[in-house]
Amino acid sequence: MSNAKVLPAAVLASACLLLANLCHAGRPLAVDDANVNDAGAGHVEVFYQRLAGPVHTTTVSPAYGVREGLEIAGLFNRDNTSDTNTSAIQAKVRLTAPQTQGCNLAASFGLSQPNVPGAGFSKFANGLATCNRMGVGSLHVNLGLINLPTGINTGVWGLAFEREFGPATGHIEVLGAENQLPTLQLGVRTLLTRSVQLDATLGSQQGETLYSFGLKFLF
Repeated sequence: MSNAKVLPAAVLASACLLLANLCHAGRPLAVDDANVNDAGAGHVEVFYQRLAGPVHTTTVSPAYGVREGLEIAGLFNRDNTSDTNTSAIQAKVRLTAPQTQGCNLAASFGLSQPNVPGAGFSKFANGLATCNRMGVGSLHVNLGLINLPTGINTGVWGLAFEREFGPATGHIEVLGAENQLPTLQLGVRTLLTRSVQLDATLGSQQGETLYSFGLKFLF
């Protein structure tokens, strides 16, 4: 939409980055799945990213299953390039029972805010679908909306496929937002122990190479 061009670049970039970081199928995916943590179970993700710009960020994101079908997540993102911090909170609701053979649905919504003077809060919502097929893998589809502090809405979307390969799980995904070229990304994750995951991604957006690596601690 043409009005998006008058937005402060830091606000738009921060809002889009937040949705991609907060709504994910567990590191290293940026596209979310339609599952949530079991009640009483949670995880904390810590990861570093090199984004287009180039922008270098460090993120800490905890999530916890407060009851069956409901997960609350938070995020603190440090943009090491511009010394900007962004924080967010999200609720994720599973709408249908998870299927080992078939599809299920979920929805997520939340608020984010960078420490940019006058930035205000961005509100976001995301519809999620996951389809599983034994021996083939899992497909995740996202369709969402970010409402910026200026009142302008920006659509976001994502599509990902992941599959296990022995001790590792690999994925390919594409995601994007209005007025932005899509991001194509590959990733892999593996368990170092029963409660510690190591992961990494490699991707491309606007002709620039993106990458990330991180750890996920489950409890």
